[in-house]
Amino acid sequence: MTTRPPHLLAALDQASGVVVGQRRVSDKSNEIPALPELLAPLDLDGAVVTTDAMHTQRGTAQWIISRGAHYLLTVKDNQPGLKRELERLPWKDVPSISVPDGSHGRRVRRTIKAVEAPAWIDFPGAAQVIRIRRTRTVNKRGGGRRTTTEVVHLICSLPPTDAPPEQVASWARGHWAIENRLHWVRDVVFDEDRHQLRTANGPQVMAALRNLAISLIRLLHGPAASIAATTRAMARRPRRAIDLITRPPQ
Repeated sequence: MTTRPPHLLAALDQASGVVVGQRRVSDKSNEIPALPELLAPLDLDGAVVTTDAMHTQRGTAQWIISRGAHYLLTVKDNQPGLKRELERLPWKDVPSISVPDGSHGRRVRRTIKAVEAPAWIDFPGAAQVIRIRRTRTVNKRGGGRRTTTEVVHLICSLPPTDAPPEQVASWARGHWAIENRLHWVRDVVFDEDRHQLRTANGPQVMAALRNLAISLIRLLHGPAASIAATTRAMARRPRRAIDLITRPPQ
């Protein structure tokens, strides 16, 4: 009989790359009720919470606001009616901001538009709606290029005067990068998926230790530090890792 690994939900600080919390999702539930439990111990006053589209729920939005925080929520197929209504907004009449980004043989251009949230949006605290069109061009191995386009709509509880479109797009991009900054690092650098520990609290404890390692490296070397290169260097100099763990806070 194969034991299914636990489903863990983590919170990452975008600016520092530090994992600030982790919560095990009940086997008989899902991530939606686990999110408030994950964030409850944190001081959220003034923070902006970004989430996956699953958490675009009215109850979640209300809970975030009640903690003195703001939200940026992606509207996808789990909110089909709202998604259709947002797509029908007169976006062609809205001025746009274009932000290019090129790296690793690819080019991404984000075209951002924002409008004040219409009164009919039944989301607690909704202040603006953002439309981001991502055009991604990738160099193919055999030559030539491939271009794909994706359009995403988001709801933000901060008005455009406090969160201009380029700032909102930066938060959205930071959230989409979590897959590479945390999940990919744990799966590939630490080979988490092939780890044989499957029973009791072992997998959760090991995930917490990996989160701790990632966080300590970024606190010491900066949010853009290479986790793979740093762990290899520390494997050759284990005293440095011990120093990092035992060093008193500055």
